[in-house]
Amino acid sequence: MRINNLGYLLKEGIRGIFLHGFMSFAAVCVTLACLLIMGMFASVMYNVNILVNELNQTNEVVVYIDEQLSDSAARSIETQIRPLDNVLSASFVSREEALEKFIAEHEGDSAFSGVDAQTLRHRVVVVLEDNALMDQSIEQFLNIEGVADISAAHKLAKGFATIQHIMQVVFVAVLTVLLVVSLLIISNTIRIGMADRKDEIAIMRMVGATNGFIRVPFVVEGFLLGMVGAGGAYILVRYLYNFMVEGLAASDTLQMLSFVPFRQLRGPMIALCALAGLFVGIVGSWSSIRRFLKV
Repeated sequence: MRINNLGYLLKEGIRGIFLHGFMSFAAVCVTLACLLIMGMFASVMYNVNILVNELNQTNEVVVYIDEQLSDSAARSIETQIRPLDNVLSASFVSREEALEKFIAEHEGDSAFSGVDAQTLRHRVVVVLEDNALMDQSIEQFLNIEGVADISAAHKLAKGFATIQHIMQVVFVAVLTVLLVVSLLIISNTIRIGMADRKDEIAIMRMVGATNGFIRVPFVVEGFLLGMVGAGGAYILVRYLYNFMVEGLAASDTLQMLSFVPFRQLRGPMIALCALAGLFVGIVGSWSSIRRFLKV
């Protein structure tokens, strides 16, 4: 295709956007809204994945000992745990040592100054060799007489893993619906544009214009609509994400859900919005053109 033809086709594609401005505006808004929802879903899923992976890498288990046991019997629990499979190390922590650590972590809080060590339990801090076998190891620890309870981040990780799986299913479903909606609105926009210019298209076919030559301006139009929507969605995702991160940081109850800075998401988010915009723009326009031209 010659350069002058390419310029003409690009100009015609841009002109088509303004010929039916309201539908073009609606197509951009719908695409923007769909990609905005998709981008926010993707950013939350990215952070949940990071959190789950971090929790899964935590291979420390705290084994709490029955407070009715004597000090010597409590210390013997450590010697029973140490030789078990998947145990890298086991360290006995007395209730007095646990209290000292607790007070040190809450230094300046007078509410904990009167806590009696007897209200706490002796414990054994166990480091595992393989976190994937944590469930089996916990079951072994619970079978030891004198073990009262176990605290492991793996339990929390399982909860987040469940949330992660649910979000993945929801994301795929929402993504499918949003892409279909975007495709339909852009397809209808292009179809209206072709209907408005059917006389012009008929003349072009009479003088020998190929379907490809007729098709390109509408593909350009769909591409531009998709990319404008994608660009707007990226900007809104960036500001909404930063607003959400600031809100989490200011919350006393949700501080553990600290999200990564947006700059860490910038590259993947640009690629996601660009590819989604490109897909709905080109596929939406192409499908409409094929039906109109009966190719």
